[in-house]
Amino acid sequence: MVFSSLFFVFFFLPLNLLVYHLVHDMKKKNIVMLCFSLVFYAWGGPKYLILLLGMVGISWLGAIFVYYTRRKKLVLTITTGSMLALIAYFKYAGFLLSGVQMITGFPESIPDIVLPIGISFYTFQLISYVTDVYRGDVMPQKNYWLLLLYGSLFHQCIAGPIVRYHDVSREIRNRRASLPEIGKGVKRFSVGLAKKAILANGCGVIADTFLLTGDPAALQTVPALGIWLGMFAYMLQIYLDFSAYSDMAIGMGLMIGFHYKENFNYPYIADSVTEFWRRWHISLSTFFRDYVYIPLGGNRRGTARRILNLLIVWSLTGLWHGASWNFIFWGVYYFVFLVVEKYLLLGKLQELPHYVSHIYTLVVVFFGWILFKFENLSELGIALKCMFGLNRNGFYNMSVGVTFKNYIFFLIFAVIASTPFLKGIYLKIAYLFRAGNRTPYLLYAYEVVVPGGLLILSALALVENSYNPFLYFRF
Repeated sequence: MVFSSLFFVFFFLPLNLLVYHLVHDMKKKNIVMLCFSLVFYAWGGPKYLILLLGMVGISWLGAIFVYYTRRKKLVLTITTGSMLALIAYFKYAGFLLSGVQMITGFPESIPDIVLPIGISFYTFQLISYVTDVYRGDVMPQKNYWLLLLYGSLFHQCIAGPIVRYHDVSREIRNRRASLPEIGKGVKRFSVGLAKKAILANGCGVIADTFLLTGDPAALQTVPALGIWLGMFAYMLQIYLDFSAYSDMAIGMGLMIGFHYKENFNYPYIADSVTEFWRRWHISLSTFFRDYVYIPLGGNRRGTARRILNLLIVWSLTGLWHGASWNFIFWGVYYFVFLVVEKYLLLGKLQELPHYVSHIYTLVVVFFGWILFKFENLSELGIALKCMFGLNRNGFYNMSVGVTFKNYIFFLIFAVIASTPFLKGIYLKIAYLFRAGNRTPYLLYAYEVVVPGGLLILSALALVENSYNPFLYFRF
């Protein structure tokens, strides 16, 4: 089940909200959310629900032992090591075995291990919880089922944002959703749904037309402009798709009284790679900062150690996204630019005209997404050659021209939607309505019409495309 499906939008979520708001006791409300969350997770694969239950159990027991035992570091190591071992088996065993097979010839066959959905996200949440108990930042949760609610909450269990336990621990015990916040949540959910169903999926159509992954022979015939256009669409798609999921998760949280932190802050308006990563997937960046970079020593042990720590963090960041060399190269690629900016470029970038530093950042990010998109290194090489016409693939053909003409205004709107421009217009109009005290009904109508219109447009876009999973589901 995905958020951007008609079944979820018009049945599962309304039913969840109806039952949730019909009960008044907080314990019953939490039971409602837990039941719906387990059904939601089991929808995509009931057998992996056992894995989720088990990993929550490991973190639950581990945190309790960490809190009460004197050998806190040992228990923390065993607990986090156990969870990392499980994610390593499901996510990286095939990758490691293929490397061993390439060198030694063994094993003869590599098992096909299916990646449990959401494992990368809920594992990091549970690790952060146990670590925070170890650090004394939070008390251990003595009720297993409440920790299970935290780990499995369907708003963000599958694809984030990565929610820290200390950010929601009070709201798990006691929360209240006021009517204004429910309305704000509906609006945020509607915006996210429209970003996914209309914009991200539309960009995906363009990207898939030219970025023919899985077919190297066809890929090398794509004209240079086709690859550039496809990658431009993919660059928009991955932002609109992933930020849409975060918008919907944050919106659903507000509908029942949870306040999740922002996960994106318009990263494509950044003026440096450093700033880009302060705006992109914020919950992942801060996780690696707080639970890997700082424990390794951060910037407290000299320049050489700081660079080594950054290399470790960004290699792990790449590897977190998938068991493939392209993701590791993608992480190291950003490591290089961040180090160069830190010690050579950042001061100079700030002295340059805004548009120069902005173009530099977008170019770096654009080529980073090429590394990210093509998991097969052979296809990655073909795509890079095609971009510069080195495969005798030509520069342009009729298909590229027709696609560009058909989608030019759509792409312009998608670019605008990736900036704060539309949000600024929305807030400006709301301010003007609010300033006219004699006509508050205009503001109320505006606050209802905009989300309602977005829901209708999204539903129309989803009628013939009922299954459209988010890109980050596979990570």
